Amino acid sequence: MMMDFSNKSVFITGASRGIGLGVAQAFARAGASLTLLADDDAILDVAASLNARGVVADIGNPSAVATCLHEHGPVDVLINNAGLERLTPLDNQDSETITLFERIIHTNVVGTYHVTRLVRPLMPTGGAIINTASIWGRVAEPLFGAYVASKHAIIGLTKTWALELGTQGIRVNAVAPGWVRTEAAMRSLATMAARTGESEANCLSTIMDAQALPGLMEAADVADTYLFLASPLATSITGQTIQIDRGEHPL
Repeated sequence: MMMDFSNKSVFITGASRGIGLGVAQAFARAGASLTLLADDDAILDVAASLNARGVVADIGNPSAVATCLHEHGPVDVLINNAGLERLTPLDNQDSETITLFERIIHTNVVGTYHVTRLVRPLMPTGGAIINTASIWGRVAEPLFGAYVASKHAIIGLTKTWALELGTQGIRVNAVAPGWVRTEAAMRSLATMAARTGESEANCLSTIMDAQALPGLMEAADVADTYLFLASPLATSITGQTIQIDRGEHPL
């Protein structure tokens, strides 16, 4: 079913690749007016291809986010997708790992908070906020402590903000994808394979075997859920985290 967002303004972070790019493409096909933000120049090419506004900014820098929102019109839909996924083992005490742990938490949690608080005054009644969590926000994976903690936090913020903003007619939900073929996921797969001594192919096969439905998802396989949560079809849904993992972790 094709959804119509032709009269809606959608702001998406982390849209230069992966799930964010897939979500941006889906909203573009649905006619939305897009503002796309990422911390790399690739976002400018993506924005040009989608007839959107592209902004290079780090969500961990609230001044940069505020600048890109200066004189921005109403934002009907906010997609908080930007984030970092890296290895941060507890037993690795070098300064690089400690700095990386703090950076992941700052970007994924504090950055998401800043974007949301800055966009919030631009959001009218009936607006929707959709956060990208992860299946690892409900379960855990060794050595990825910062990322796992950050995604648990995103689910908690989703519930909290839904309660805070509900009286203002703003819905807040999250999407928790399982394994999707993205640059970040494939990097994590390589790390997991190296840790176990298995090949990446065998490691991926083990993951796929745990799914009720076969196959590795692409970004397009999860993008439509974002459209659904932003649409009038979901007007009674808030504070929820929608899990898309092909049945790897049944609730």
